[in-house]
Amino acid sequence: MIRVLSLFILVGALVGCKSVAPPTPLGDLNAQQMHGHAVYEAHCAQCHYDRKNAALHGPAMIGVFKKPYLSSGAPANDERVTATIVHGRNLMPAMGNTLDQQDLDDLLAYLHTL
Repeated sequence: MIRVLSLFILVGALVGCKSVAPPTPLGDLNAQQMHGHAVYEAHCAQCHYDRKNAALHGPAMIGVFKKPYLSSGAPANDERVTATIVHGRNLMPAMGNTLDQQDLDDLLAYLHTL
């Protein structure tokens, strides 16, 4: 009986790991996050969904910092996400020449709300 209960708890935990908390509602974002959302809409939204867990031309960004790894297998941290944005990766173009440091910081702040 205890083995069955333990197995049930383990399966429930594993199934639960696949779900991600929903993004922060847009109305609850602070000024920096709202500016990051505007940067996202201008530079990222044509290839990545931010509030829907589906691929567009690139992977969905929902929960990007709530998962341990990016779709590339790299750790989901500010350093790796910033490097991907600035330098590009595979089909994603480098955005380093189109975003200033404030835009990049605000974009990261927004991505943390997803």
